[in-house]
Amino acid sequence: MNIQKSFLEDEKNKGCLYLVGTPIGNLEDISYRALRILQEVECIACEDTRQTRKLLSHFQISTRCISYHEHNKYASGKEIVRLIQQGKDIALVSDAGLPVISDPGNELVQLAIESNLSVIPIPGANAALSALIISGLYTNHFLFYGFLPREKKDKKEKIQEMLETRGTIIFYESPHRLLNTLNLMLEVWGDRRISIAREITKKYEEIVRGSLEECISYMEDMKVQGEYCIVVQGNIEKVEKKDELWWSLLSIQEHLDHYINQRFDKKEAMKKVAIDRKVSKRDIYNHLL
Repeated sequence: MNIQKSFLEDEKNKGCLYLVGTPIGNLEDISYRALRILQEVECIACEDTRQTRKLLSHFQISTRCISYHEHNKYASGKEIVRLIQQGKDIALVSDAGLPVISDPGNELVQLAIESNLSVIPIPGANAALSALIISGLYTNHFLFYGFLPREKKDKKEKIQEMLETRGTIIFYESPHRLLNTLNLMLEVWGDRRISIAREITKKYEEIVRGSLEECISYMEDMKVQGEYCIVVQGNIEKVEKKDELWWSLLSIQEHLDHYINQRFDKKEAMKKVAIDRKVSKRDIYNHLL
């Protein structure tokens, strides 16, 4: 068991590891707290020191940078923990967004916890959640997968494993693999609602919403470039148990939206919700007021 009291005085005078969120595009998205921490720490552990120095230079921060990435994470991690044990505060950043999410850092966090050191989050931008909240898809239950395997066979197997997933599913994908991934999703899952976001917060931000077939058709005629975040409707109508109702995870509003998205008018949609839930239409109406 490990209990962390993040902001109480530590009699051993240890430092701490800060996980600092950085902008995913627009530099104005960094917080005042993040800037202060980046100025005050002993050094900043970076996925790519060149990328981080661009950010630091913009905000006139001169804190020393050290390298922490996939290829040196074990050796570098031990050194970072040693510095923290000596009382030095260290910040970990990725090239963009929250560190540790589809980026190096999880091993460092585990090592710090095992060493009884404080790990403190400094919240910031995140591409996956940003793409989710603008997708128009359900947000009450979701699965963040990150990057799918590169090999087609392995990728198809992972997509197949998520066939029964009922929550919205979020992926990251590179431009040159995007169409291949979308076509595999269509092949395995059928035609679902989807939102594809690229260059979030940047000048060329673009969000494509529609069915998988519609989005594939659109992308085939476009120059696919930039990093993509794919948000896909889950299998909300799949009955996992014989006595389980497909709408059981949905709020009444989401239940109503489901039928409206199938092109029922609001009156007819409310009627169908009432029938599903075995209540009166007036009960649904009163709940939505």
